[in-house]
Amino acid sequence: MDVFKVSGNGPLHGRIQVSGAKNAALPILAATLLTDEPVRLRNVPDLSDMRSMLEILRHVGAETTQPESGTWEIRAENISHIAPYELVRKMRASVCLLGPLVARLGKAEVSIPGGCVIGPRPIDLHIKGLKKLNCQVEIANGYIYVDASDIRGGPIFLGGRSGSTVTGTANIVMAAVLAPGTTRLECAACEPEVVDLCRMLVKMGARIEGIGSPELTITGVEKLHGCEHSVIADRIEAGTFVIAGAITRGDVTVTGIAPQLLGAFLDKLEEAGLPMELGEDSIRVLPYEASLRPLDVITLPHPGYPTDLQAQLSALMTQTEGLSIITERIYPNRFMHVPELQRMGADIAIEGPSAIIKGASKLSGAPVMASDLRASAALILAAFAADGDTWIQRIYHLDRGYERFEQKLSAIGAKIERLSDTEMPKELLGE
Repeated sequence: MDVFKVSGNGPLHGRIQVSGAKNAALPILAATLLTDEPVRLRNVPDLSDMRSMLEILRHVGAETTQPESGTWEIRAENISHIAPYELVRKMRASVCLLGPLVARLGKAEVSIPGGCVIGPRPIDLHIKGLKKLNCQVEIANGYIYVDASDIRGGPIFLGGRSGSTVTGTANIVMAAVLAPGTTRLECAACEPEVVDLCRMLVKMGARIEGIGSPELTITGVEKLHGCEHSVIADRIEAGTFVIAGAITRGDVTVTGIAPQLLGAFLDKLEEAGLPMELGEDSIRVLPYEASLRPLDVITLPHPGYPTDLQAQLSALMTQTEGLSIITERIYPNRFMHVPELQRMGADIAIEGPSAIIKGASKLSGAPVMASDLRASAALILAAFAADGDTWIQRIYHLDRGYERFEQKLSAIGAKIERLSDTEMPKELLGE
């Protein structure tokens, strides 16, 4: 398996381009099953999750071609309603197939996705929404069986313990666009990735009102048609690069991202005292001398502070003066990066749902393990601020959500190499 060798190398300098959003592209790829006409998608990132979703689309019968890098054309003319475990288990977002298959074929048989290291992500709200659309749902032998032969629109409240559900909203919207009647969806997720999906569905002929708000009104249509659509920029990747500039006290311009997609995140960095210049589609981090200020942050559904930027912010807060508190309200187990940061010298204590970070830690390179996608990024960021070499194992997690990560960062001065784990010093492996 591959590992990263990262060396602290001082401030980063330069421009870095943001790729298409993983969390937008996955449900959008699933939505191509809603029509038998070709759909052309641009700005699709080259990630392992994308390859998994495309493999599932091909398995259910869709034809996929890649006319150029970042562009995919999908035609789902003759498709099956079955998505088996051996494919779905690779990626939780494949549950997004439920909505399109139900809407297009009137039935679906989709394996229940597996567990997740950052905490349970129950699909009860997906099932609740389908039942409210008058679908018959049965769970047996690890599969969700849906009979939507009498599907019709109606009122649905989709809130849960942690607020709205992003993939649940995507699923129910896709199921409702071809359902007779009107669906009023309350407590819908407002994330930019949901907005992007809705805008694409409208291009395909769907009738959706209230896009971007927690209340969506969907009037079912008989048929959707093909379209062309460009996936929005990845705000989480952009935020990660902003923190890379901040943690190295560099001069980094992150391009291809509208700052308004990162409102709560940028507000917190401004509160910490990070000097920035915001353009129409760019964020520039400026060098600074004095230490950043500590923060008190709570992760919340959009437009609150995004949980997907919690681990990265934790790494930055190890370098501030004072005590920071980061409270996780979305995924209860999303502090798997903390023990690894502690191995590097970070002073962090976990108290219930909160990480209490005593800043101004002198970090040093160490062998560490990535537990999930965002934890991987946090460890790399911490390594930029550490003395010596940090060896980061299990980086396949990172490849799920960051396109050409090490190449982009190397281009602005980072010392980061992808190596085989056989190249790690034997003493670091305990041999």
